[in-house]
Amino acid sequence: MKTNRRNFLRTAVVAGAGAVTAGSGASCSRAGKSEELMPEVRQAVLAPHSQNFNMSGFGAPPLGKVRIGFIGLGMRGPGAVERMAHIEDVEIAALCDKYTDRVDKMQAMLTKFGMPPAKTFSGTEEAWKGLCDDPAIDLVYICTPWAFHTPMAVYAMEAGKHVAVEVPAAKTVDECWHLVETSERTKMHCMQLENCCYDFFELLTLNMARQGLLGELVHGEGAYIHDLRWDFTYDKNGYADMWRLKENRRNGNLYPTHGLGPVCQVMNVNRGDRMDYLSSLSTNDFAMASELGQLAKEDPFYVPFAEGNYRGNMNTTMIKTLKGRSIMIQHDVSSPRPYSRIHLISGTKGAARKWPSPARIALGHSWLPAEELAALETQYTPEIVRRVGAMAKEIGGHGGMDFIMDWRLIDCLRNGIPLDQDVYDAALWSVITPLSEWSVANRSSSIDIPDFTCGSWEANKPFDPNLPQGGNTQVIGIQGSSNQLEV
Repeated sequence: MKTNRRNFLRTAVVAGAGAVTAGSGASCSRAGKSEELMPEVRQAVLAPHSQNFNMSGFGAPPLGKVRIGFIGLGMRGPGAVERMAHIEDVEIAALCDKYTDRVDKMQAMLTKFGMPPAKTFSGTEEAWKGLCDDPAIDLVYICTPWAFHTPMAVYAMEAGKHVAVEVPAAKTVDECWHLVETSERTKMHCMQLENCCYDFFELLTLNMARQGLLGELVHGEGAYIHDLRWDFTYDKNGYADMWRLKENRRNGNLYPTHGLGPVCQVMNVNRGDRMDYLSSLSTNDFAMASELGQLAKEDPFYVPFAEGNYRGNMNTTMIKTLKGRSIMIQHDVSSPRPYSRIHLISGTKGAARKWPSPARIALGHSWLPAEELAALETQYTPEIVRRVGAMAKEIGGHGGMDFIMDWRLIDCLRNGIPLDQDVYDAALWSVITPLSEWSVANRSSSIDIPDFTCGSWEANKPFDPNLPQGGNTQVIGIQGSSNQLEV
């Protein structure tokens, strides 16, 4: 009886399924293309590499004076010039931008500060090469659109210059390897200017993690959630040649390093752990194409930009490390949301989270009250903040983190000690963009993440925010500066 009943039910179910299929004409096959999209990305990931020289832990010969040449004087460059003018043994040696009026403006600022004039390079698309070739320059500081970052950084290192390059340092997997291989061969530093690694709460959580307060680290989260549409991306007078808008044709996490960098430092990625693989997903675009279409109806300037696709509003990328930790990184610059980089660090003994504000710390199931949080801040504030944090807030740059970053870069070069962020960090944090593009295009399939250290991550030493080396570089006041200091 049981067998007959089972057969009857099986027959009824199959018959019913057939009736539904016949009636609806629906197919159960997987929709979408089965072939791999963007195969060149995976090919670049799989290409073999070997390490020529380990730049992690390498201290270049100390520089008595750091002579800096700045390329790109649009949005980020001018602030960097003024910040560097406040640091001991720095010479603003050269200024470069293809727009001559920008160079003239910065030269006038140096005069206002009572500083000697810098050499100038401008007027052509390749004026920057003259700056890199100048033997009177030690460090090339690059603040240009993203597409120029790797070509300029590589050229400068080949010319015997250390490099500080804005984020992201590279756009493709091949460019990431080009940076690594050039730095190893020339023994020139290549630091990505990831300022968020030097923000105050990020440095606090880094020191807490180093001291074991949070226990074994399990999970981290970071983001770049910043509505850039109307103030910058769509503005004709915002980014030169509308380059930032054009970048948004790429569908992935286009700006991962602000959220990712601090999490990687806390987790000792490249210095005791490494990334293994990632998977990435983007929403549809619910904003940019339609908004640009409306702008094009009112102004023909926007017509070329109203055609084609844009990246989805929100991208979420998940990363697994070789030691089993997870990292979530998000990117959204086209939704009306409050600014956030999240910065969540979760361990077996506690957690810390910066956004939404106020920043919080938990050593159990509840966030600590304000007075206990203040006590922990007093106890765990690292030496780098004690040394220059107050002056950094006076001088500025995103609340002071930009100045701490610049000060520490010069401090390392003056003392001949390893950089806190090296070329492997620049490559790894930047490569998330092309890998996320590939994953999004391939239905969020996972993809391996290259080991730019070629195995040296197991022995590389992590950055110590308590400055066991260096830390002796002075901050100076500048006549005529908007940030006068008593020193």
